[in-house]
Amino acid sequence: MDKRPHKERFDAGLKTRREVLGAEYVDKAMAATDDFNAPFVDLLNTYCWNDVWNRPGLTRQTRSMLNLAMLSALGRTHELKLHINGALNNGLTKAEIREVFLQVAIYCGVPAAVESFRSAREVFKERGV
Repeated sequence: MDKRPHKERFDAGLKTRREVLGAEYVDKAMAATDDFNAPFVDLLNTYCWNDVWNRPGLTRQTRSMLNLAMLSALGRTHELKLHINGALNNGLTKAEIREVFLQVAIYCGVPAAVESFRSAREVFKERGV
């Protein structure tokens, strides 16, 4: 029996996380949950994927664009690739993703954009987009 006081929020966040990132990826990540990282997984599903991603103020597409820009700026390539997949799952087009990365080039620097475009091409190739 799950004793989380916020089980409904956790479950709603897990549902959103699966919809955005893909069930296969999320199920694999959830299977790797252990005593050490369980509090972090709880935080991700409850606060990130429910309390923020499910807020009514922005569309999923807009949230994806923001994530692409922020992860590019931070140079977090692994997470960027994950969220490029998420952006595609949320209905962003290649052209829209390109526009985000052009914006990154101006405000975060060309090296950040180079890595972002490279990551996107890898994801597009993997997905046949």
